[in-house]
Amino acid sequence: MSYKIKSRIWIESDNNVLLGEGRVHLLKAIQETGSLSKAAKSLNISYKKAWQLLDSVNKSAKKPVTINSIGGKGGGGAELTEYGQSLINAFDEINRNCWKFLDVQLQKIEEL
Repeated sequence: MSYKIKSRIWIESDNNVLLGEGRVHLLKAIQETGSLSKAAKSLNISYKKAWQLLDSVNKSAKKPVTINSIGGKGGGGAELTEYGQSLINAFDEINRNCWKFLDVQLQKIEEL
């Protein structure tokens, strides 16, 4: 018999979610596309939902996570700040370490 262990991680600040898988996917998509609108399309979520997620991250973070430019002739854009990139890197590391830990814990069940 094969067992699986499942878990989801998110980081909160004053009961507001700073980061979780969805928000990190959105930040990575912004980094790749240079646009909140394009990031939302690539993740198959509405622009409004993407904007709400990004707004909640920026409100919960210690520093700005993105730099946004207003649309115009060439269109607007969004890019991650250095702090935003650092948050992604830290979250990814926490997630990897958590999965390593959980794999070790699952072995305890499998050995019974």
